[in-house]
Amino acid sequence: MNTQHGVLREPGVGYDEVVTQPNWRDRVETEEQLLHQLNTQVSEAAKRRAAALTEGVAELGSVYAVAKALGRSQTAIANAIKRHASEA
Repeated sequence: MNTQHGVLREPGVGYDEVVTQPNWRDRVETEEQLLHQLNTQVSEAAKRRAAALTEGVAELGSVYAVAKALGRSQTAIANAIKRHASEA
C-alpha cells in the first residue's frame, strides 16, 4: 500500500479507484470511541474480578488465603476488593 499526500493506493487498484484515508479528526474521534469502549470493558471486568475475589475470601476465610492461592500479594487483593467491590 502506497501513501501519497493522504491518499492510499492499494496494490492492483487503478487510478480511478483511489481509496482516501479518513482525515485526522475522524481518526481521533474513532480512537476516542474505541478508548471509551475499552475503558468501560476494563471497569466492568474489574467489578466482576472484585466480586470473584470477595467470593474467594468468603470461601477460604481471608484475604491472605486468597492471595496465597493466587500467588498475589495481600495488598493487591485487598485493594482490588476495596476499589471495585462497592461498585458491583
